[in-house]
Amino acid sequence: MLTGETIIRVRYAETDRMGLLHHANYLVYFEQARTDLLRQAGGNYKDLEDRGYYLVVSKIEIKYKSPAYYDDELRIVTTVTRTTPVRLEHKYEVFRPDGTRVAEGSSTLACVDGEGKIQAMPDWLVEAK
Repeated sequence: MLTGETIIRVRYAETDRMGLLHHANYLVYFEQARTDLLRQAGGNYKDLEDRGYYLVVSKIEIKYKSPAYYDDELRIVTTVTRTTPVRLEHKYEVFRPDGTRVAEGSSTLACVDGEGKIQAMPDWLVEAK
């Protein structure tokens, strides 16, 4: 399975009045982690989209385990857990440097064409290990 790591430092603008990372920002962090993993596999979203392949989120889930705070350096471990000809499933684990699990999640991306109709992904993406 394809796995990668992304390091993100929590910015002040991403926190709420209590100094906690706002829950919606985890979705942005997950997207960054997926983008990094795609680059690791030899591709990028721009090239995919220029060729008419669009990966859209069809399902996402987050479980919050421990709060993250301003200036925390978070490590996101992203793993492709399943591929089909038209879908990619990812697992995310978010950790502080001391190993505390901050959150975990999963997502399913579907491959569509420019009109939003399901289409097969490029073979190299389905086969990326």
